[in-house]
Amino acid sequence: MAIPHKKTLVLEIPITALANFKQTAEEFTQSLRLAAAVKWYEQGLLSQERAAEIAGLCREDFLMALRPFAISPFQYSAAEILKEAGYDS
Repeated sequence: MAIPHKKTLVLEIPITALANFKQTAEEFTQSLRLAAAVKWYEQGLLSQERAAEIAGLCREDFLMALRPFAISPFQYSAAEILKEAGYDS
């Protein structure tokens, strides 16, 4: 199995941001990765698999991580689900 390619990004974050979150730099980095992945997933920009990859989690853990953000693991509206099931209105 090939090792996936990765790119290191450097972000300059004010030290006060770290203090506000009461997290170490490593914890803040993980929180930032998760928050970005969740938001991009919510917007439909990423699949569950890609979002989990960005968050540094397995897909199951990513889905569990959606709950505190009040984000559904389903990317379909109720109307879309009903239409797909043949209940057009």
